[in-house]
Parts: sequence; structure tokens; C-alpha cells
Amino acid sequence: MRIVIAEDSVLLRAGLTRILADAGEDVVATVGDADELLRVVRLHRPDLVLTDVRMPPTHTDDGLRAALAIRAEFADIALLVLSQYVEEQYATELLAANNSAIGYLLKDRVADVGDFLGTLRRVADGATVLDPEVVAQLLARSRRLDPLERLTAREREVLGLMAEGRTNAAIARTLVVSDKAVEKHVGNIFTKLDLPPAADDHRRVLAVLRWIRE
Repeated sequence: MRIVIAEDSVLLRAGLTRILADAGEDVVATVGDADELLRVVRLHRPDLVLTDVRMPPTHTDDGLRAALAIRAEFADIALLVLSQYVEEQYATELLAANNSAIGYLLKDRVADVGDFLGTLRRVADGATVLDPEVVAQLLARSRRLDPLERLTAREREVLGLMAEGRTNAAIARTLVVSDKAVEKHVGNIFTKLDLPPAADDHRRVLAVLRWIRE
């Protein structure tokens, strides 16, 4: 897999490069600012971009805005945001822009290199993977904007685990309920969020995005 890393911390950038190289991945470029990120992505057309949120030139949300620009220009490039912060507005826009090959992890919550590499490869393969804290903050924002009353507390739990990319079986183990109970909750979520069966749509991802957007 060909990867571009955008991270303004020299030490973290070097560490990520070493981890990925040791895992057999091809880091084709590393950059420290958002403008340079866009340039090298256009030059190398990588399979995946790993980017921070806050970096030069403004040290605010430049990385996420660059990710949005990349997704608009190159829909086939996977994006994994690795940050200390949840930038709610642009994160929601990024997730709404496409429902595949997107990840958002918080640096302080990455506790295992193997899990991190697994997440990176799942995103590269087309999955959408969000840290639970990212989900919580985005959903809190959505409820502030337009509270959703249709989902029960248990259905919210199930939807949060769906956002992490869990299967029904994994959700059942986490919540200590039966597979059939999870299937019922998932069906209720689809119904309440007006997501009928469709051959071309991934309803699990659309359910998460629908809730975040609303």
C-alpha cells in the first residue's frame, strides 16, 4: 500500500514512517503542512493518506480541510485522520462526502500498534472506522443541532458500535445479548432512519452518517 503521511510533529512523523515501513507498507511521502499535502497527493496518487487535523499554515483545521479537498478531487484515495482533537464541523462534512474508506482516530486512544495497523488496512480496503469518542462528540453535536428522539438508548449503543465497524456478532458479545437481539436493533435503526434495503447502498454506514448529519 502506498501511503502519504501529513503530520507537523517531526518525531511523530518519523515514528509513523518507521512503523509503517516495518509493517511492509510503502510511505511515498511525508509532509508537515496542509498545502504540501495536497501537492504530494496530486504527484503520487497514493492509496491512503494519513493526516493530522491541526497543522500549518494556520494550525487549526488545515489537515481536515485538505482531506476534504482530496476526497473531492480523488474519491478513490482512502483517508485516515489521526489527531488529538475532534473537529466537529469538518469531520461531519468529511463523513458526509462519502461513506467508504474513511477513518478518524484519536492519538491518545491508540494503545496498540497492531490494532492501529489493522484499522489503517481496513480503511484502505473501504471501511469507515471511527474512534468511539469521535462518534460520541459528533453525535452530541448532531443532537444539539437537531435532537433525534426515535432511537432508544440501546439502539444508540448498537449504532455507536456499528460506527466502529463491528459485526452483529461482535456487537452481541460486547453488549452481552443474543445475535437475534442485535439483528432486531439494527433493523429498528434502519427503519427509524428511513433506510430501506437497496442493492447499491451500505445501510450500516449510511445509518451512522444519517445520524451524524442530522
